[in-house]
Amino acid sequence: MKYVLVTGGVVSGLGKGVTASSIGVVLKACGLRVTSIKIDPYLNTDAGTMSPFEHGEVFVLDDGGEVDLDLGNYERFLDVTLTKDNNITTGKIYQSVLEKERKGDYLGKTVQVVPHITDAIKDWIESVSLIPVDGKEGQADVCVIELGGTVGDIESMPFIEALRQLSFSVGQQNFCLIHVSLIPVLGVVGEQKTKPTQHSVRELRALGLTPHFLACRSAQPLLETTKAKLSQFCHVASANILNIHDVPNIWHVPLLLRNQNAHHSILKQLNLTSVATEPDLDSWTKMAETFDNLTNHVKIAMVGKYVGLTDSYLSVVKALLHACIACSLKPDIEWIAASDLEDESEKSTPEAHAAAWKILKSAECILVPGGFGDRGVSGMVLAAKYARENKIPYLGICLGMQIAVIEFARSVLGLERANSTEFDAQTPDPVIIFMPEGSRTHMGSTMRLGSRRTHLQNRDSLTSKLYGDVCYVDERHRHRYEVNPEVAQVLEEAGLRLVGKDDTGKRIEVIEFHDHPFYVGVQFHPEFKSRPTRPSPLFSGFILAARKLLQSHLSN
Repeated sequence: MKYVLVTGGVVSGLGKGVTASSIGVVLKACGLRVTSIKIDPYLNTDAGTMSPFEHGEVFVLDDGGEVDLDLGNYERFLDVTLTKDNNITTGKIYQSVLEKERKGDYLGKTVQVVPHITDAIKDWIESVSLIPVDGKEGQADVCVIELGGTVGDIESMPFIEALRQLSFSVGQQNFCLIHVSLIPVLGVVGEQKTKPTQHSVRELRALGLTPHFLACRSAQPLLETTKAKLSQFCHVASANILNIHDVPNIWHVPLLLRNQNAHHSILKQLNLTSVATEPDLDSWTKMAETFDNLTNHVKIAMVGKYVGLTDSYLSVVKALLHACIACSLKPDIEWIAASDLEDESEKSTPEAHAAAWKILKSAECILVPGGFGDRGVSGMVLAAKYARENKIPYLGICLGMQIAVIEFARSVLGLERANSTEFDAQTPDPVIIFMPEGSRTHMGSTMRLGSRRTHLQNRDSLTSKLYGDVCYVDERHRHRYEVNPEVAQVLEEAGLRLVGKDDTGKRIEVIEFHDHPFYVGVQFHPEFKSRPTRPSPLFSGFILAARKLLQSHLSN
């Protein structure tokens, strides 16, 4: 196994994930099989209980793993299906070591960070890197490892020591270290500054790891004098200093690396020159250039709870992008804080209230994504009602589907206090209830998670047609509340079509409204399986409906 380690310095949020994904894309384009591992040094076992405001979205895998959003980047860029073990956290490592200690595996030994924690990290990396993730048999050729955080962080020290030991044990020709760093420009001076990167590399070298490559993030392309200075003081060959400057869209990043011959240098370092081919990135070039040249926009209203941090809905944004490009459109996403639509907002923050409604009424389609808690729910209900009554295309995902059911029960069935027991435990009309198998005492990994089969009850439903006239779909889930099966018949008799159910035939997975161009709610998360070259059918239908092209698409 060949390992490519991507570390970061100076500041967090430099784009290590996109860099690691792009390196994987270039190596895959050279005919190699690539897998990925993300190391998160936090103590949480997984990302499932973390706030979207703090850590961005929680990405869900087929096996039910709740992981860092960077694994979503890996899956989209490399078109692979990862496992929960591809995301390593301090919590997982310590948990596994302590379980062994309790079982007596270390009997007689003093359990320490070195060697026990570091050995556990190395063993985990080596075993997970062997798991095939591209649908083929046998192990990958290269494993790209991203170390989260910034070099010098206390919590990442055991991982750096483990990776130092790994680099030594596998040998120089099987290990390549790429350090992502920032080259800032001070406004007053206007000069590209290398000192932060010099200090970051010095810190890394002091910990026993020497970078083979520098991936320098900057607003503008690096000057030759800047590269020469970095080479001299960081002990990295000038040809191995890669510049990842700002680009119109992230699909240009693999092309940037290819154009700087990064693949030649990486393949040489890993002794893979004889088995690799020249990178075939024609599809990536076409994709990046197509997006740059799009001129027609589609206006999408995103009504959510966490709009203050767009990374909270990263996969939804990417799925919209994939669908729009397939339709030769550029997404114009307007973010609306759901609470700004509520009646109370009209009194407390009238300007925000008026602005939110102005955006909603000017949108060509409305999307309500997932979320937890009661904040903003009334605003989402109003958005769903506006979309249903005015025949504006509506897509409700997870909570968004439940919102549509609540709105329908209130407006059409006349159940004014209809609600979810998540928001009102005493509601007399609980149309959304806590799932019977859910845990009320533990939060982590207790939801209905991962890929589950949804049986489409009616082949002439819009959802079935969009997926290609199928009778079932396998999509990823993440929820602990569901539509109350006891109200299913009443909802259907009133005109809400319950077109998708789980294996039991009782749990409602997909709803549609009969007299509407596109009013669809799904309990699952179709955004997690959307790919640049294979957009989610539901997102494609949503965008087509916004442009009144859906019926002609279905006819063809």
